Amino acid sequence: MGPGDLEDILKEFPKAADPYLLAGLDSNEDSGVYQLSPDLALVQTIDFFTPVVDDPYDYGQIAVANSLSDIYAMGARPLIALNVVGFPIASMDRRILAQILKGGWEKAREAEVLIIGGHSVKDPEIKYGLAVTAVAHPGKIVRNNTTNIGDQIILTKPLGTGILTTALKNEMLPQPLLELVTRSMKRLNREAAEVMIRHGVTACTDVTGFGLLGHLLEMVKGRDIAANISADAVPFLPEVLKFIGKGQIPAGLKENVSFLAPSVQFSQNIPEEMRKALCDPQTSGGLLFTVSPENAENSLRDIQMAGDKQATIIGRMTEKKDKPLVIT
Repeated sequence: MGPGDLEDILKEFPKAADPYLLAGLDSNEDSGVYQLSPDLALVQTIDFFTPVVDDPYDYGQIAVANSLSDIYAMGARPLIALNVVGFPIASMDRRILAQILKGGWEKAREAEVLIIGGHSVKDPEIKYGLAVTAVAHPGKIVRNNTTNIGDQIILTKPLGTGILTTALKNEMLPQPLLELVTRSMKRLNREAAEVMIRHGVTACTDVTGFGLLGHLLEMVKGRDIAANISADAVPFLPEVLKFIGKGQIPAGLKENVSFLAPSVQFSQNIPEEMRKALCDPQTSGGLLFTVSPENAENSLRDIQMAGDKQATIIGRMTEKKDKPLVIT
């Protein structure tokens, strides 16, 4: 569902009047947060989607990594999860489902998360993901809208998963690129989250369906802060811009472009392919976080050493003059 549609629906809901609800429907955070005691908060999220790759085991791994990402973005520690499954059991080999669940189980085990049950329904289209329960200290929750003017913006994974998986659906993606994008989507954001916390993260979200610019907008919306991004600094998976030129554009990208148009100021030298790529909806994308200038280089070094080799400082937060997003 596109960001505009979701925003229109959620604005009809009244704000919850509970002093222990730290993040709910009205906060645009990546997970819900409820305080249980002075030093303990419950953090919950759910995510599931249709297959983005053909291999069922890899799909299961990607779905779990994606589901856990919202928890890592909040600075929380995931503990347990429930499987969420839709599967055409009457028409498809149940061994496919077994491989999906095996992939998910093993990725959860890598993350030290216990899958303790779940729910399944008959569905003409495969769907899989997790409902995740995590914990955090109420005073140490990492929010997505607490960045400061002058903060540096770091992106931990390259963009382009939506475009490349669209090319895969259309049988245009070479095997080496398929393996590369699959590895990126299967990678947990756990280590990156640990690094950002250690270096004094000021705000964080993860890059998923709204694309880089959509999630950046969430970080600055309603504030007198603008995100200034250097397009040349943004990391991409190989051949992403080329596949845009070949028309491999997911439907979600088009929705994101339309929704973001009033909020983005592009320099005239930014080509159309780049403008679209910055709005590409990601599956299991990287963390997008801010740190003070004095902590930025050390944060970047440690994240790269932890395995996110393409992590990059892509811009900085400045005082808002016109649009909240400025791309140069």
